[in-house]
Amino acid sequence: QVQLVESGGGLVQPGGSLRLSCAVSGTIFSINVMGWYRQAPGKQRELVATITSGGSTNYADPVKGRFTISRDNAKNTVYLQMNSLKPEDTAVYYCNAAVTRRWFESFSTYWGQGTQVAVSS
Repeated sequence: QVQLVESGGGLVQPGGSLRLSCAVSGTIFSINVMGWYRQAPGKQRELVATITSGGSTNYADPVKGRFTISRDNAKNTVYLQMNSLKPEDTAVYYCNAAVTRRWFESFSTYWGQGTQVAVSS
C-alpha cells in the first residue's frame, strides 16, 4: 500500500539546476530515513543523500556543496535541490523511504520508480 512517486527530472545544461520531489502515500504510521540514489548507464546504483526524520543530512562526496536534501513531514515528501549540475550527474534518480505502517512493525524500505536527469550541452 506504500507508494513513492518522483517528479522533477529533465534535461538541463551544465551549471543548471533541478529540483526533484518524491511523495510517499498509502498506509503510513511513521517514516524514518528518506533518501535519494542514482544510477548512471552501465554503473551501479549509488547513494546521493539521506535525511532523517529529525532533519540530519548525509551527502555523497561528489554532490557535497551542490545538492541539498530536505523533507516536509506534513506532506510525507522529500526533495532534492540540485545546483551547479555537471554531465557526470546524468543518471536515473530514485527516492526511497524507510516506512512503518503500524506502531508495532519494524521499518521497511520502499523505492520510487525513478526519474531521469540528463545534463548535457
